[in-house]
Amino acid sequence: MRSTGEVLGLANSFGLAFYKAEEAAQQVLPGEGTVLLTVVKEDKGGILSIAKKFQELGFRLMATKGTQQYLADHGIEAQSILKMHEGRPNIVDSIKNGEIQLIINTPSGRTSAYDDSYIRKAAIKYKVPYITTVAAAAAAVKGIAACREGHGRAKSLQSYHSDIK
Repeated sequence: MRSTGEVLGLANSFGLAFYKAEEAAQQVLPGEGTVLLTVVKEDKGGILSIAKKFQELGFRLMATKGTQQYLADHGIEAQSILKMHEGRPNIVDSIKNGEIQLIINTPSGRTSAYDDSYIRKAAIKYKVPYITTVAAAAAAVKGIAACREGHGRAKSLQSYHSDIK
């Protein structure tokens, strides 16, 4: 029987449990830096509160043209960055240069598949956490916030069980 590589993050909140699970999977979420946002049209509404929370936590935001414009229309400042097929310097260049610490990319379409492949490869090579759903992005920002507030302390299983009523 082979291992499936599953991990468990145990905490009092889903966000912190997600953070711990990502850490156990060796995709450590950053405590500071720059977050790249590049999301499909259907996900733009869901990304607003996430982008605001990252800003409140002091993260700098970068976004591709459509996402950047959507964020700007809703009062969220983000630096614009080029996709691979739009020229240079682009997303992959910024990953290689260590300018991006977290990638939130909800992919779609043929051109996107080309870009996404290179973005994923660069993220893996340079060990930049890569998130592909709005739900995971929401959990990540909640987990980062909880860690910053000091809620990431280790607890015994017995103490978790004693809290069950």
